[in-house]
Amino acid sequence: MLLFLMRLLSHLPLGVLQAVGRVGGWLVFALPGRYRSRSIENARLAGFYDRKFAWQAAGETGAMIMELPKIWLQPEQCLAKLSGDQEHIPRQAQASGRGVLYLTPHLGSFDLLARHGARQQRLTVMFRPPRKAFLAPLLQAARNAAGVVAVPANLRGVRAFLKALKRHEAVGMLPDQVPRGGDGVWAPFFGRYAFTVTLPGKLATMTNAIVIVAACERLPRGQGWRMHYLRAPDELPSEPQAQAALFNDMMQTMIKRFPTQYLWSYNRYKHPKEAPPPPENKPT
Repeated sequence: MLLFLMRLLSHLPLGVLQAVGRVGGWLVFALPGRYRSRSIENARLAGFYDRKFAWQAAGETGAMIMELPKIWLQPEQCLAKLSGDQEHIPRQAQASGRGVLYLTPHLGSFDLLARHGARQQRLTVMFRPPRKAFLAPLLQAARNAAGVVAVPANLRGVRAFLKALKRHEAVGMLPDQVPRGGDGVWAPFFGRYAFTVTLPGKLATMTNAIVIVAACERLPRGQGWRMHYLRAPDELPSEPQAQAALFNDMMQTMIKRFPTQYLWSYNRYKHPKEAPPPPENKPT
């Protein structure tokens, strides 16, 4: 039934889906609760104090959700609406003969970004299995698109990443997810310390991979999307703390390009169990 509904929605015009999603996002945001308060607090930490900004961000979260049926089930139509003037960045990386590690924050349309990357070369992506078991078959079919190989966010997935990078292929992950206590370090993120995954730095160091922060901006009125890229320096810092700080800084730069499309409601600053306490001083 859910897949049938998704197929029906996928045939609606993109602008209609996104408009319905924005209205739904506003309705959810209007309700008092943790979602609303966390969204406002995280946006203010980043310097976005205007209440209008929080409403716009809530609308974009709704648009992100409602465009998924189109992206998952009508991918070629969506890819035809993709534009950008920075494609030389991934092309140069692919031509280098090295693996490419794409870091994609919870920004814009990250599901479409994976499909775009897979058109250029085989792409392995890491994801966390859904908490609701009935969603697993749908998400598995959606994420294992042509050229995209989805692996779980566990040791098996890390091994798949290493093998892909050593074959000089591309891999992609969401670097702003909060890791478990032993898999991260505290690093600055928008004026506050956030427990940050160290895996990207380890992978790049072990495989000599090129690191690129990538994001897919949603254009207004159903016009499509625009790709954005930032390439990390070839010589990365040697310390995990410095690597995490560098990648967080790159993500901040990317998010500031279209900040209302970041998922501000995500609990980015939570303190995982077994993680050390964050530094007492504020980041500079």
